Amino acid sequence: MLFVNTVGLALTGPVMVFLGIIALIIFGPKKLPEFGRAMGTSLKEFKDATDGIMKDHDKDNKDVK
Repeated sequence: MLFVNTVGLALTGPVMVFLGIIALIIFGPKKLPEFGRAMGTSLKEFKDATDGIMKDHDKDNKDVK
């Protein structure tokens, strides 16, 4: 699977594995799960907030029509 980040660099499988190894070295095996959990929670909160904004926007557009 090919992911392209905002800079335009392709994040292929080997690159993602390399980044994972670097993260493991930097954060260590005990902190990495905590870091991942915090990132997942933050991503969920961000998604919920954007969904709320989109629903409000859609509701406002329906009222205008």
